[in-house]
Amino acid sequence: MAIKIDKHLFYINTKNSSLIIEERDGYLLLKHLGRKIESYHFSNTVFERDHAFSGNPRSNERSFSLDTQRQVLGQHGLGDFRQPSLQVQHANNEVTDFRFVESHLTKGGLEVPGLPSPHSTEDAETLAFILEDTVAHLRLTLYYTAFEDSNTIATFTKLENIGRETAIIHKNLSLMADLPAGTYDVISLQGAYAREKTVRRHKLEQGIFKIASNRGASGHAQTPNLILCDSETTEEAGQVWAIQLLYSGNFEAWIQQNQLNEVRLGIGINEDNFAWKLEAGRTFYSPVALLNYSAQGLTGLSHESQAFVQEHIIPKAFAKRERPILINNWEATYFDFDQEKLLRIAQNAKEVGVELFVLDDGWFGKRTNDRTGLGDWVANRERFPDTIGALSEKIHDMGLKFGLWFEPEMVNKDSDLYRTHPDWILEVAGHSPRHGRNQFVLDFSREEVVDAIYEQMARVIEETKLDYIKWDMNRPLTDVFSKSLAPEQQGEVFHRYVLGLYHLYDRLTTAFPSILFESCASGGGRFDPCLLYYAPQTWTSDDTDAVDRLKIQYGSSLVYPLSTMGAHVSIVPNHQTNRITPLTTRGNVAYFGVFGYELDLAELTQAEKEIVKEQIDFYKKERSLIHQGNFYRLRSPFDSNQVVWSVVSQNRSRVILAQYKLLNEVNRGYDRVYLQGLKADALYEVDGKQYSGAELMLAGFSLSDASCGQPLNQEKLSCDFDSHIWVFEEVK
Repeated sequence: MAIKIDKHLFYINTKNSSLIIEERDGYLLLKHLGRKIESYHFSNTVFERDHAFSGNPRSNERSFSLDTQRQVLGQHGLGDFRQPSLQVQHANNEVTDFRFVESHLTKGGLEVPGLPSPHSTEDAETLAFILEDTVAHLRLTLYYTAFEDSNTIATFTKLENIGRETAIIHKNLSLMADLPAGTYDVISLQGAYAREKTVRRHKLEQGIFKIASNRGASGHAQTPNLILCDSETTEEAGQVWAIQLLYSGNFEAWIQQNQLNEVRLGIGINEDNFAWKLEAGRTFYSPVALLNYSAQGLTGLSHESQAFVQEHIIPKAFAKRERPILINNWEATYFDFDQEKLLRIAQNAKEVGVELFVLDDGWFGKRTNDRTGLGDWVANRERFPDTIGALSEKIHDMGLKFGLWFEPEMVNKDSDLYRTHPDWILEVAGHSPRHGRNQFVLDFSREEVVDAIYEQMARVIEETKLDYIKWDMNRPLTDVFSKSLAPEQQGEVFHRYVLGLYHLYDRLTTAFPSILFESCASGGGRFDPCLLYYAPQTWTSDDTDAVDRLKIQYGSSLVYPLSTMGAHVSIVPNHQTNRITPLTTRGNVAYFGVFGYELDLAELTQAEKEIVKEQIDFYKKERSLIHQGNFYRLRSPFDSNQVVWSVVSQNRSRVILAQYKLLNEVNRGYDRVYLQGLKADALYEVDGKQYSGAELMLAGFSLSDASCGQPLNQEKLSCDFDSHIWVFEEVK
């Protein structure tokens, strides 16, 4: 049983971890969060002393203070001076005193109304703590779902107004937890447009480390997850905790180390620009947060998070389905295309083994540049005189799947939609709205707006018998004011926008369950675990340069499966970096994701086309292993000239090892890498030679190439941005 209740102790157990909570005088105190403990007897309890400047609930008990106790709920105004997890304005003030009333234990997980929740919860259990504030007339329920097949706990909150007066929610985090003092590092995925998922690791110091987004989307600069680990933790060993938010809008995540070096972590909707009017009898649900744990280092955490996303977040129908190899016309044509050019690209792609043709921006309305057309989701008849349905039929007749680009949340002023409904954009009265890329944001907090976009998209989908949708978002939210809400409710718009986004996704995926959705927000601007609930793969970055993608894909792999990362071979010189990278290396990087091409194959030489054929053949043979195997980061691009990673099949019988060298070196020393995840007593064959799993993991595998001394007569010359892939097969 995943959850056990023993008097005032609550054990929330996963496969190998425990969250243990004590109910004491109505407060929920966190006693342990880490490796699994079946029987707890307060060995690590807080030494209760009179700490100066720490308030006490009772005058005769100066040793007990909420400021020094480890908790799962941080209340505002009761003497806990750390960051709160909840702040609500009610009839009297903003002080709340929620006390435990009862608990409920149920089989399975719970769905959060209007928000994505983990699925496949048959073997899970959910514990609900019900607390009330009798003065504020509010009821708060904390939900914890434990999964027996993983080391992950899903949690969210429900806040009910059980009084007669309206309350205002200013802060309501999805997860908070306190850990004892220790020497910790914090790891985050940061960056910017086109250089997303940069791994930042530094020592946790007294104070607050916070990441957040106020852009209306999870954002390129920050990713809605934080990792806390022991300072000595490596890829292979050590304790690691990760908090992730199933949410695609404004978020905050922070870790606070207080004056006693105790650590508090929290994640949820960003309190900036958030104020929710909770009327009498109404309920507010927070998004689901995930708490992942591993005692096997960062690799163990990655395997845990990747497996959970694969099994409980990605739609069941796509979780283990092989993703098609695509070609996208964007970098090949941009807006300069007609039907004939597209068919030529598709035919060339079919000849080399591509499986899906994706028509990107420019197929709709009067879209010949980025100043017009958004919002008019009807085919451009000048470009497609025979309708978009006819083009789709021609593509399907070639034996290819067909996909289209949409940007449903945006509109150009030069569009029929805007001319008909100019009040449908987010706009502050008296101010000229800020545009981004000459486009404006539709008010998805309004049901009629979402309905109109759905009807347009559904008609195109039905006409084209569409197989795939690339869903883009090319600007953040500004001028966030909805004409449909009262002034005192404008703090709700950001969240209502996200709820509208999910509603549209839900309607489309329900009506058209066979369509493969790929989310995109100028690349990785909204690459978060929540969108994976609807779109099982993401346009990982607009940066298609292979060398840069090593860092982006490496960072993404900390929490996301390879099957979620769109990864493409693009033209050289690269359109983002102007770098010229060998075609082989471009393929060797793109293999470790959802593979595809973003170029015009007709512009390649015959020799290059043969390389493309070989790449596609290799990927078709190995994609199941790449997407379903265990990924190991063996050498980091953030601190090495050599990047090395591998994928090991679930039965450990087959291994793909990839090496990438950034800059060439003259007469460099001999190099080797230590593989992971193999069978120690098995023999593995590669390039006609056999090695034991033990020696590959403990003695290492040589990575030497022609730059180690003088090249031999028939030896391939080494160069900048070189790469190599080995496939190891267990000898039966």
